[in-house]
Amino acid sequence: MAERRPILAGSPVCWTILKFVVLGPLLRLLFRPRVSGLEHIPLTGGAIVAANHVSFLDPLLLPLVVPRRVMFLAKMKYIDKPLLRWFLRAVGVIPVATDEPGGIPGAAGAAGAAGAVAAGVRAVRDGRLVGIFPEGTRSPDGRLHRGKTGVARIAIQAGVPVIPAGITGTDLAFPRGARLPRPRSVRIAFGPPISFPAPADAACAGTAAPGTAAAPGTAAAAGGYPALTRRATDQVMAAIGALSGQQAGADIT
Repeated sequence: MAERRPILAGSPVCWTILKFVVLGPLLRLLFRPRVSGLEHIPLTGGAIVAANHVSFLDPLLLPLVVPRRVMFLAKMKYIDKPLLRWFLRAVGVIPVATDEPGGIPGAAGAAGAAGAVAAGVRAVRDGRLVGIFPEGTRSPDGRLHRGKTGVARIAIQAGVPVIPAGITGTDLAFPRGARLPRPRSVRIAFGPPISFPAPADAACAGTAAPGTAAAPGTAAAAGGYPALTRRATDQVMAAIGALSGQQAGADIT
């Protein structure tokens, strides 16, 4: 059984102060984000925002432009850092164990990965907007790399849509190896929501009936449909690539 990983719910008051008083105005001044497609973000209810990841600025600027709170999956190694611990606990994150490569690996049956997926499912079923970078880490070369299947596993089990997002310019504003960011306009584009049906044979596998979300802890939830979740993840990555304009990495066939 997957471990029941805690969700760090964060503080709405801290989130509001950081977004509109402390960090938000400075980030807008420095990076002048140009945004399109916000109409695709649901104002209420659970959903996933899945974006490319090219800079440490991405998880700061994406929630800045979204009109509701975004809860990201965050690696434990960042939560454990003294300088980041307070910030991440204040804004609210879903912890992902450090030994889970790329956040959520696609291999079925990995207990740690199933724990992260289960936490993500709980968050969206509670009506939260969850942010995921499916590549799992920053792109090392600016290209769009193959996504981990956790985004599809959460979406399919919880029965929520995935809103793709393409971020451009943050790799130039805060490139790898730079000590400080550089003032530069960035762009964030959101695409139409992508929805996935439950596996057609879910009833035979002891999960949900066709057209409904899979039940918690079932084979579908744990990645028991690898071909389905791989195709769904590739569909999300293709939508992200169309929005970001990135060249596909060698690991995308």
